[in-house]
Amino acid sequence: MEIERKFLIADLQLVPTPSDRSLIKQAYLRADSTCAVRIRIRGDKSYLTIKGASSESGMSREEFEYEIPLSDAERMIKMCPNECIIKERLLIPYKGHTWEVDVFHGRHEGLVLAEVELSDESESVDLPLWVGREVTGDPRYYNSYLINHTI
Repeated sequence: MEIERKFLIADLQLVPTPSDRSLIKQAYLRADSTCAVRIRIRGDKSYLTIKGASSESGMSREEFEYEIPLSDAERMIKMCPNECIIKERLLIPYKGHTWEVDVFHGRHEGLVLAEVELSDESESVDLPLWVGREVTGDPRYYNSYLINHTI
């Protein structure tokens, strides 16, 4: 089960230096309200991920992720009906959590989102000063939505 909260970042300059950064290329074999099937290449590793529908709160959903050979991922991405999402992921440790800050490129240039994973929906989390408006549960900020739309 994936449980996360998501926030907009208005000013990337306020985000501290990351502990790690990587380039991500991802595409979707399927993306609708019941299921998303994603192919992701992150550095020299690649993954097949299947995500179920979001809960009422928008914070949680079932997720199954499997590492797959890079050559398979590259071939699968070519099967995807939409263009890839390209983003840089920054990992930012903050008060017991690791925040994932995604800086989008291409047609989503300028969009910056921060996510924090939780152990359960009631877990409290200290919000850094650099996060903006919460967009948890807003489907316009799901990557599976962004493959077909711009914000």
